[in-house]
Amino acid sequence: MENSNISKHQYFYVVGLSYKKADAEIRGKFSLDNAAKTQLLTQAKADGIESLIVTSTCNRTEIYGFAEHPFQLIKLLCDNSRGTVEEFQKVAFVYKNQEAVSHIFRVGSGLDSQILGDFEIISQIKSSLTESRSFGLINAFMDRLINTVIQASKRIKNETGLSTGATSVSFASVQYIIRNVADISNKDILLFGTGKIGRNTCENLVKHTRNPHITLINRTKDKAERLAGKLNLIVKDYSDLHLELQKADVVVVATGAQNPTIDKAILNLRKPMLILDLSIPKNVNENVREIEGVTLIHMDHLSEMTDDTLENRKNQVPAAEAIIEEVREEFMTWTKARKFAPTIHALKEKLNEIKKSELHFQSKKISNFNEEQAEIISARIIQKITTHFANHLKDDSTMVDESIEWIEKVFQIEAVAK
Repeated sequence: MENSNISKHQYFYVVGLSYKKADAEIRGKFSLDNAAKTQLLTQAKADGIESLIVTSTCNRTEIYGFAEHPFQLIKLLCDNSRGTVEEFQKVAFVYKNQEAVSHIFRVGSGLDSQILGDFEIISQIKSSLTESRSFGLINAFMDRLINTVIQASKRIKNETGLSTGATSVSFASVQYIIRNVADISNKDILLFGTGKIGRNTCENLVKHTRNPHITLINRTKDKAERLAGKLNLIVKDYSDLHLELQKADVVVVATGAQNPTIDKAILNLRKPMLILDLSIPKNVNENVREIEGVTLIHMDHLSEMTDDTLENRKNQVPAAEAIIEEVREEFMTWTKARKFAPTIHALKEKLNEIKKSELHFQSKKISNFNEEQAEIISARIIQKITTHFANHLKDDSTMVDESIEWIEKVFQIEAVAK
């Protein structure tokens, strides 16, 4: 597999972990809140990392970046999370160059989502690009790659049925509630946390349960009030959480806290309660299971739900993969051309120097020498020679690094990247 790195000594890697091998507890240890992301990017800049983005969602934490060795990126993750290198090695993945490029296309298109076709990750990738750019950590390769992934994601949404039907973690949670709680429209529902998943879950609850007894609580009350205003719901202060928990039949927890905010000590129940924890790290302590009548469901369980929508989405995978392959190949062609372009430019300059010297020599040696005609002919020859070299380097079977090294050695040139 051809190396697509920018520097001869650095390679493009993705290091990370996802729901595929890491359970919610381990994913929680490696999750990065906004402060941790900022700290990681600051450290990366200080370490001399050329280009890097980091994404951390409920289902995955990944770092894409350039390094001499992937451990440089792994260390950044472990230094800024609660996870250890040993824990990382048990569940992690590391992809290099083209494999890393292919991986981000699948992630951004929803093909690698815990619920197939869930496109929420693409907004995280966009935000990561913006944040890394503010630190000066986006080079031309990364900028082009992320924007190409965004382009592929848009095409898949518009040209396939991969995202048709309402299927996401938030939708799956509401479907679970409807299927498992009788007379849901008359139950008291408490939603704790109004981040993106919380907002989406709330909207789905209102739409599909037609329940007028939904209460919102958020640490920052005005955020809950903005959401409640749109949906005509009740908002309570964070200090009322303990009281509201005693009233609720169903509790949906979707906060961004790094430690559990609900445990059995604050539950004093007189009736059954269903708790859905949609948070990473987990925000509901497992000890609530010790209370009779409490059912605790985590998002990993919700992702196992299958229905007609998911089956229909599976049928759209080949079409989505075809789009990815087309766009990815365009990107790799650009990458390859960008890599050898400085060498071709240096070769052309070298040949022009030879031409100039030879024309000067011949103009003195030959009487009536037609320098203008010779200039035209030699320029065409140089163009044909450099085109032959460029076509050779574009060929998929060409070992680009070795060919570039050979050309530079034979013609005694040194390419300068622009």
